[in-house]
Amino acid sequence: MSHTSVMPDRNILIFPAGTEIGLEIFAALKGCRNTSLFAAGEDIPNHARLLYKEYHVLPHVTHPAFSADMARLCERLRIDYVFPAHDDALTALSKMRSLLSAKVIAPSAETCEITRSKRATYECLERLIQTPRVFHDPRSIRTFPVFVKPDRGQGSLNAFRANDEQQLEHALRTARDPLICEYLPGEEYTVDCFSSLRQGLLFCHARRRDRVRNGISNCTVTVELPGIDRMAKAIATQLEMRGAWFFQVKRSASGVLTLLEVAPRIAGAMAAHRVQGINFPLLSMMEQDGLDLHIQRNPGTVELDRSLRNRYRHDIEFDALYIDLDDTLILNGEVHLEALKLIFQCINTRKPVTLLTRHALDIEKTLKRHRLNGLFDRVVHMTDGSLKSAHIQRDGHPIFVDDSFSERQEVRKTLGIPTFDLSMIELLTEQSSAPRPPRPSLEESHHG
Repeated sequence: MSHTSVMPDRNILIFPAGTEIGLEIFAALKGCRNTSLFAAGEDIPNHARLLYKEYHVLPHVTHPAFSADMARLCERLRIDYVFPAHDDALTALSKMRSLLSAKVIAPSAETCEITRSKRATYECLERLIQTPRVFHDPRSIRTFPVFVKPDRGQGSLNAFRANDEQQLEHALRTARDPLICEYLPGEEYTVDCFSSLRQGLLFCHARRRDRVRNGISNCTVTVELPGIDRMAKAIATQLEMRGAWFFQVKRSASGVLTLLEVAPRIAGAMAAHRVQGINFPLLSMMEQDGLDLHIQRNPGTVELDRSLRNRYRHDIEFDALYIDLDDTLILNGEVHLEALKLIFQCINTRKPVTLLTRHALDIEKTLKRHRLNGLFDRVVHMTDGSLKSAHIQRDGHPIFVDDSFSERQEVRKTLGIPTFDLSMIELLTEQSSAPRPPRPSLEESHHG
């Protein structure tokens, strides 16, 4: 990816920041120079509250105060770009551009409104690409199964496969504003795209959705999918797409790729293409600024598999790290990367790091062989059988990392300081820098 000029300093607001979409935007932009990221969302528990130092509370987009509160927040934080990270936020923010001092990363309000409705999307595109057959009258259905889903839904919520009339009646009672479509039994794909108003469709590539949970691709594989270029160009032209967007297709019973939905926003699993060189959020900001863009993707296939990630808040405060070498920093002949991450976190925050080791070989040669020489403020090579607690300075608030339970037990008993083995240090390497939010009072908890 290249562009014609250097991006100036930019303040970016992600809303709501705690969605999978918001977390992918954060991952894509956190390493970009000249960018400061800000999080906003409802006053509910979510991962963004542990990811950012500050989390700004805003009401739901349907709340009467939302527009004014969002405008004030953008002005106060001097926000340059707002990234919608949910379908409802996308529609709401696209309609309130004139109220904001920031640019909303989205196509027109009309495009966002059409794509928010599957019925409107199919009606807009049915003469251009293959869309699913829609049954307007349940009594006209002669062949099952059929698929019932909300017209304005996400995450596969209240979406049902109905195998007979009884199941169809139940699905129609459950789904809000239900849409009855032909059932598509084949493989499902997401097609990640990028468009420029000035340059047209610049990127279009598919990924197979191998494992899906709550509408999110937890396992997805990039693939070559013949025929999607024509579909992408037709959608982009008809809906006047700009920036990052995607559409989903599934094969019908006859094997034809058939449209499921279109969304003019970032997708959480766009990371599969991001790691090949397509930074969709960064490109979207550049497109909003009218820059000429050139996209380059590394060749090959990428498989992305996602699972839950841990992030912690804790009460441990420390100002010095003491760490063991054998079977801790060096494990099975290799440098342990999480231990190295902890060391560099301490270096970045000016906390002294001491290597405390009973290494049986030449310590300097071992450190040099593993490119670890010069890393420590102090190296204590213990060859006299002394206790490790005797070499830990008692002033301040040190912590101790060692694979040996007996060594940790002795240090903990003698000095009373926190001790860790390798399975425990993610508490420190994946800690949140955000302050813990205040617990609601008893009265507040009783009233909502």
